[in-house]
Amino acid sequence: MESSSSPTEAKVVFNERTATVGDVSLHYRIGGTGSPVVLIHGYAETSHMWGPVMPGLAKTHTVIVPDLRGAGSSDKPATGYDKKTMAQDIHGLVKSLGFDKVTIVGHDIGLMVAYAYAAQYPDKTDHVVLMDAFLPGIGNWKDMWLMRDLWHFHFYGDVPLALVAGRERIYFEHFWNDFAANPKHSVPEADRQIYAAAYAQPGGMRAGFEYFRNFEQDAADFQQFAQNKLTMPVRVISGEKSGGLFLIDQVRLVANDVQGQVIEGSGHWLLEETPEKVIPVLNEYVH
Repeated sequence: MESSSSPTEAKVVFNERTATVGDVSLHYRIGGTGSPVVLIHGYAETSHMWGPVMPGLAKTHTVIVPDLRGAGSSDKPATGYDKKTMAQDIHGLVKSLGFDKVTIVGHDIGLMVAYAYAAQYPDKTDHVVLMDAFLPGIGNWKDMWLMRDLWHFHFYGDVPLALVAGRERIYFEHFWNDFAANPKHSVPEADRQIYAAAYAQPGGMRAGFEYFRNFEQDAADFQQFAQNKLTMPVRVISGEKSGGLFLIDQVRLVANDVQGQVIEGSGHWLLEETPEKVIPVLNEYVH
């Protein structure tokens, strides 16, 4: 399958492929030429979220856009949802494509995977861009993890699965609306339909809940990783109406070369809420 960029962009073709990496088959899109950039999506979305930035980045980079294990069209195994393992998935994909060193970008859960990638493969990581969430185990992370409004971090198991079955769209509306600065200017309706259908696939919600169930393991892993600070450039983009400075302050605890920008007026859904502000910053940060 192939898709092309919008008419206003230079024509760049993205090919859809799958790769078997260890115990999982990952779906991904790839296009462009030049140094490789990996874009990793977060929860309540899939690789589809990166559509607005892919054509521009592909003018000067080979852009690799996977669905994480458990999401989109990738496999949904029973285990392996700690971010250390999920980063190993992405590294296996990168190696299978013949690339050695990459720039890695992650949003939400994807930024946790991106950090785990850079921490495990520092000599294989050129730059890191982390977008609006937090790092389990680092600094005052429990201030975020235990916030009353973030109840979904603790919502998993058989009863939550039964409650959400057939009501995936209702459940995800909480994220798309409540995490936005303005719920009427958040994830577009067409995209909401795509994401709700993706997570409604067999095993999709169980896998999504596993991202959260593994936060305590992630915290232990990240505390171990943090004993060796990252030395490559790490850049942070955060929403003013979302995490604000929280992630930037966290990243300074785990990396030496850190710059961050808080996007004025934006909530969590950076690319959807304020693309005119976020995309230029992202393009600047990706080398």
